[in-house]
Amino acid sequence: MTAVFSHGRLRLYLLKLLDDGPKHGYELIRLLEDRFLGLYAPSAGTIYPRLQRLEVEGLVSHTAAGGRKTYDITDAGRAELRQRAGELTALETDIAASVADLSSLAGEIRSEVRGSARDLKRELSEATRQTRRARWEAPAPPPRPAATGGPQAELLDELNQRLAAFTAEVGRLMRARQFSDTQLRTAIRLLDGALDGLRRLLR
Repeated sequence: MTAVFSHGRLRLYLLKLLDDGPKHGYELIRLLEDRFLGLYAPSAGTIYPRLQRLEVEGLVSHTAAGGRKTYDITDAGRAELRQRAGELTALETDIAASVADLSSLAGEIRSEVRGSARDLKRELSEATRQTRRARWEAPAPPPRPAATGGPQAELLDELNQRLAAFTAEVGRLMRARQFSDTQLRTAIRLLDGALDGLRRLLR
């Protein structure tokens, strides 16, 4: 729990919130979260035991409807608020200072995260480019000399030309734009599948 609510100050602030009107526990949690601009929110395990203690002390009461308890401040609770008005003013000042500190810290963290994300993106882009060059932009092996004689020689020559054209086209596609990791993995699987099929066919 944030230090601004140490030494029983949270119970005082709960009385202040209930003085504005009846609320259930979840509403109190949301109001505190809003007060701290979303940078802090107490848990149910923090709020409900304090509400129960305030009820035991006669400072709040509750009504139940639909399985939900709605808490309301009592006359005794309002009297305590009046008696501790100076403490409540100091608490509001501390909360404002705490929110300013938390906002500043959150801004610093966001700046660091953005910087780290940019660095990581650059590193990933460079690694992708290097992988692409190694995998796709390496010089294609020189075409084998065309076989001579007969229909089979013509087919082998055509197969060799198709392989060279395929390699060149894949290289052109890879140089044309940036690809996501998913696209690259899918392309690798497709090529692996095609190679396995050719291995089975040509063995």
